[in-house]
Amino acid sequence: MRLRNVPGSRDMIAESPFTIKDETEWKGRWNEVFDNDHPIHIEIGMGKGQFIMTLAKEHPEINYVGIEKYSSVLVRALEKQQEMELPNIKFIRMEAENIAEVFAPDEVARIYLNFSDPWPKDRHAKRRLTSVQFLQRYENILQKDGHLIFKTDNRDLFDFSLEQVEEAEHWILLNHTFDLHHSEYVEGNVMTEYEQRFVEKGNAICRMEIMQKAPE
Repeated sequence: MRLRNVPGSRDMIAESPFTIKDETEWKGRWNEVFDNDHPIHIEIGMGKGQFIMTLAKEHPEINYVGIEKYSSVLVRALEKQQEMELPNIKFIRMEAENIAEVFAPDEVARIYLNFSDPWPKDRHAKRRLTSVQFLQRYENILQKDGHLIFKTDNRDLFDFSLEQVEEAEHWILLNHTFDLHHSEYVEGNVMTEYEQRFVEKGNAICRMEIMQKAPE
């Protein structure tokens, strides 16, 4: 998918009170950002923010951080936030590879990955957000009882992701489905912009939920 450039998007992000600048300075201090000790849930690759902002509106008792690397996409979420002014959500423009530099160990209670870039070429497998390499990064920030939830319409990426969980040393698969909207896990499901589009086309949505193994 080719992203349309939005003129001035980087300036809008830099000036917005809803974005976190110098995000590494807040590592281990996110309770100060939100001025409370509520659990922190993050979405990596949040797109225009429909999913995470819906959750933030429905769950004021949870703090949310939306992470997106494309400025032209992130500004759409900022436009929504200017209208909604949700107090329990912040945004970061950054690359996912640096996630462990932003959050301290056990600082994140849940991670969402929705319709991530499949990086279809084999040589780019390490860049997939569900690769063993990324799972190791998540281990550095996710609470031991914290969950990671992944959704995609890309069956090849989903099969790869299931294999990666098996290969990963410290993760277990809690549940999964190859057709979310015809499964028990659809209850309470919040759809992303992509998900709405795919479901309307009749595409099956895959979903898995994983967590770290309890220490022996």
